[in-house]
Parts: sequence; structure tokens; C-alpha cells
Amino acid sequence: MRWFAIILMSLSLALSVQGQNVKTQEEKRARLEREIEILDRQLSENASKSSSMLSNLTLIRKKVSNRKALVAESERQVRQYSDKIYLKQRTINRMQARIDTLSQHYTKLVLSAYKNRDARLWYMYMLASDNLGQAFRRMYYFKNLSSQMNQEARRIKEAKLELEKEREELQALKKEAESVKVVRAAELKKLQGEEKQSNKIVKQLQSNRKKYQAQLASKKKEVDALNREIERMVSSAMKGGASKGSSAKTEYDKKLAAEFSRNKGNLPWPADGPVVDRFGQKYHPVYKNLKLPPNNGVDIALSKGTKVRAVFDGVVKQIVVMPGYNKCILVQHGNYFTFYCKLGSTSVKAGDKIKTGDLLGTVDMINGQVLLHFQVWQGNKPQNPEHWLR
Repeated sequence: MRWFAIILMSLSLALSVQGQNVKTQEEKRARLEREIEILDRQLSENASKSSSMLSNLTLIRKKVSNRKALVAESERQVRQYSDKIYLKQRTINRMQARIDTLSQHYTKLVLSAYKNRDARLWYMYMLASDNLGQAFRRMYYFKNLSSQMNQEARRIKEAKLELEKEREELQALKKEAESVKVVRAAELKKLQGEEKQSNKIVKQLQSNRKKYQAQLASKKKEVDALNREIERMVSSAMKGGASKGSSAKTEYDKKLAAEFSRNKGNLPWPADGPVVDRFGQKYHPVYKNLKLPPNNGVDIALSKGTKVRAVFDGVVKQIVVMPGYNKCILVQHGNYFTFYCKLGSTSVKAGDKIKTGDLLGTVDMINGQVLLHFQVWQGNKPQNPEHWLR
């Protein structure tokens, strides 16, 4: 059955890469759906609270973005199933052609056996040989004819069983493909509803510019106060340091900073959720000429009570409470710092040495939102956290 092995090996090689891609896409789909659940929960909670329309618009637009990514994943899955079905059908066609060839050969063997069923004809055929060598070959042929027939019959049976298995797998693939198409249609319908919701909030914002500008001014004061406090804490830590009065600790700080730097792009996220506000200066999504307060970190949407963990080894320098940000923890990693804000509870205290993944606290609802505000600083300069996290 060498030919079966070759066909199945080529099929498995062709599908193995696709199998890995499907697994990656399934993981991505699961992450996107998990993030949408978090966003849905926040929007539902915001409906009963006085959350700003901009906050809701940010959450909905992130949700729309995730939904579009889900639709794109469904489209990729549909294409991949089409490729799988094509490869499977091609294998079935090859197998059927081989079975036809085997059947033709088997028919010839049966006819030959039938023609030579009379022992006298077999004996005369042997005597008619030109020489002894030919006689022996003819004798060997008749002796092995029955064995050949049995072998061919077994091969045909095995081939038909394998063909039936391939056909069953083909039908299963077609059903899975149809299921993915149904999911895609449902995602598109949800996407249309979410885009309508987004457009509705945009219209509300357009009619309430003065009210929003007052909210924006208040938010800017909170952001400025937070940034000043972080700069103060970082400056204080840099002057005094975790290593004050100890050369051994100075070496520890240097080593810690070097390790932190080497892990750029490979640090774990402090919590698992969608990023709803990214690093840097941005403009208002509706009032295009209106600058929003700059974000020196990222805001991650989470569920109330979600655990927040340290992204790297370090020392807890300070824990402060800030208007609009609740409890905030500053962790020093040599001349690098990470900052965790909007916590409802803390599990550490100033001076604690911590390891990567250690629990720092949990997030709580603040101003109708459940977010983790996370920053990374190198010395007195804020860094884009997404460049450091994996």
C-alpha cells in the first residue's frame, strides 16, 4: 500500500501548516470574544451610571474593532476550509483512480484463472514451452496466480475502506465550513448593530459640545496632577533609590535595570483585557480639532475585581491615592519604573520586594469605568508600554 502512504503523507504535510494556522486563529478568536465580553459588561454597567459619552464611545469603538477582527477571522476560516475541502477531494479522486486500476488488474487475473481452470489445458501449456526455463516460469505463474488474486482483492478492499473514511472526513469538513459561515453572518449582524450604537453616541456628542468641554477640562486636571505626582515619585526614587547607602544594592539596581531592558517586548501584561486608550497625544474622535489630554501609558478595560500582577521583579516604592485614579502603585526596577493605577485594593506595601507575576492588587469601578491605567518609565521619561509588553 505504498501509494496510499505517499498520498496520505502529502495530504498531512499540506494540512499540518493549515492546522497550526487554524489553532492560532482560534486562540485569537477566543481572545477577541473575551475582550468583547469585558466591554459589554462595562457598557451595561455604564448604562446605570453617569459615565461620560466619550468613555462609552471609546468602549463601543473598541468593540466594533474587535468585531471586525472576528469577521475577518471567520472569512479566513471559510477560505481555509475551502482549501481543505479541495485537497481532500483531490485525494479522493486519486484514490478512486487507483482503485479503478486495481480493479482492472484484478479482473484480468480472474479471467486468466478462468481460462486456465482445466488442469489438462494447464498441462498442455506447460508442455508447449520452448525450453525448461520457460516451463518453470509458466509453472511459477500458475502457482502464484491464486496468491496474486487474493493480494489484489485485499488491496481493493483496503483501498475502498480508506476511500470511505476520506469521504466521511470530506462531509465533516463541509459541515464545519457551513457552521463557520453561520457564525460569520451572526458576527456581521452584531457588527451592524454596534456601528449604529456608535453613530448614535457621535450624534449625542455633537449636540453637547459645551458639556463635554467641561468634562474634558476636569479630566485634563486629573491627568496633569497624576503626571506631576509620577514625576515627583520617580525623581525622588532616582535621587534616593532603592540602593541608598549600599554599594551592593547599587549593583543590584544596575543588574535589575539591565535585565528589565533585555526583556523589552517580552514582559507579561499586568492584566488580561482590551486596550481602550493607547499611549501618546490624540485628538477627539468627534471634535477633530480638539486635543485630548496626553496618555503616558495605556488603559486596559477589565472586569471589577480583576487581579493586577507585577510585570517584572522590583521594589514597591510608593502607594498613593489620586483623584480620578484611586490607588496607584509605583514599582522600581533599577532606573526603570512601572506604575499601576485605578486599583480598588492593594496586596503590597512600600518597601516590598516583588517578583514577576506577584499580585499587586485588584481593579475597581471609578467614574463608571473599570480600567487599569499602566505606565512604564525609563528614568524621568515615559515609555510606550506596548513596546515593552509581549
